[in-house]
Amino acid sequence: MKQLALVLLLQVLWLSAQQNTNTWQVLAKVAYKKAYDDLLGIAVDKPLFSQDVRKLEGSRIRLSGYIIPTDGFKSHKEFVFSAFPYSSCFFCGQAGPETVVEIEARQPIDYMSDIIVLEGVLHLNSKDVNRLMYHLSDVVRVK
Repeated sequence: MKQLALVLLLQVLWLSAQQNTNTWQVLAKVAYKKAYDDLLGIAVDKPLFSQDVRKLEGSRIRLSGYIIPTDGFKSHKEFVFSAFPYSSCFFCGQAGPETVVEIEARQPIDYMSDIIVLEGVLHLNSKDVNRLMYHLSDVVRVK
């Protein structure tokens, strides 16, 4: 009986991990086009979200990843979350912009360097070049 319970627990954990991994894989389905930005006065890369990504807009999703410390992390409610640790994230030039999201949490989330799981409502941004292309609102940490 203990073995059956252990097998079921491992299957649930594996499926949960697959769901989190697959969400990052879906978010990676984005292309870019050069478009002139009036504010910056130059052509910039604007995201073209795939149909799979657009289907997720407005829905609650889960992502496993890492908190990226930034100057704006003072409140612990608004921060950047990455599919990769700081040493290999987008801001270090090791990954693309599709691997990071802006987080707006319900409650403060303390910084840690370990991988964690967050859940929130996905919003897409293809217009404001001063923001990331992905934003999660109403975020909670999943334990």
